[in-house]
Amino acid sequence: MGAHVSKQIEKRKSLSVEKKALVDLKQSCGCDYPGCEYRPTDRKNWMAGLDPGKLTINKIVWPGTHDSATNKIGIPLITRPFAQCQSLSIYEQLVRGTRVLDIRVEEGRRVCHGILKTYSVDVVLEDVKKFLSETTSEVIILEIRTEFGHDDPPEFDKYLEEKLGDYLIHQDDHVFGKTVAELLPKRVICVWKPRKSAAPKHGSPLWSGGYLKDNWIDTDLPSTKFESNLKHLGEQPPVSSRKFFYRVENTVTPQADNPILCVRPVTDRIHGYARLFMTQCFSRGIVDRLQVLSTDFIDGDFVDACVALTSARIEGKV
Repeated sequence: MGAHVSKQIEKRKSLSVEKKALVDLKQSCGCDYPGCEYRPTDRKNWMAGLDPGKLTINKIVWPGTHDSATNKIGIPLITRPFAQCQSLSIYEQLVRGTRVLDIRVEEGRRVCHGILKTYSVDVVLEDVKKFLSETTSEVIILEIRTEFGHDDPPEFDKYLEEKLGDYLIHQDDHVFGKTVAELLPKRVICVWKPRKSAAPKHGSPLWSGGYLKDNWIDTDLPSTKFESNLKHLGEQPPVSSRKFFYRVENTVTPQADNPILCVRPVTDRIHGYARLFMTQCFSRGIVDRLQVLSTDFIDGDFVDACVALTSARIEGKV
């Protein structure tokens, strides 16, 4: 018992140090970067507002959500706080400006997060199609993977192709250098990551898992995650020469040996530092690597920060 208490005291001390490190970094370096003052007038149509004829796929800083379809997962006030990473529906996230979705499924085609299940993936796809029907130039990266510990849904690739049809941008390395205007009317890059089934092949309507990479760090310590994200991002090629999307997750994860297991209070430790992360990318000379930035409980300022850096790129400010 004494050892457990001692361990928890040390953890609290470490967490306090980590929180202070980010506060101090923000105070000393600020959160300004070239073009940071830009705010889209319409987040629902922010790609259209940047001129699809100028907006190449590899210049976009894509605002994404982590565990995107968890807004109704579990039982409210009982299991939901331990698994919910977003409070908005998929449609509401897209309207807010999200352009990368992270969807986990199980063998019955239901969305899940670990052992907890929620609505059918049909709900996700209908929300995506509703958004696409209301816009003209917004491109989405839709990642769907089989959750760890579950089996692949049978014939899921055929199901996705049937559901998304003509919206699908086919797997092709040349896509990274094309503008949004050149890809229209196709507007969905759908990355399918099965656990055991065959991966999509080159030229397929779906993209294989190797086209969306990340280095996920399982920690609840915000400065550790922040610095790890910068380290791994710095090891990537510049977006101009890269033929895959690289994702940085501005999130931290509850740990089983910590008394705070609910997602929201834990991930809030890093949530407000997206602009600081971008500033640090500039100061450390790696802003040309930044491409997909994801978060829990996405808000408007997070989207605006990504759109501002995208605008600065296409205007030649960076």
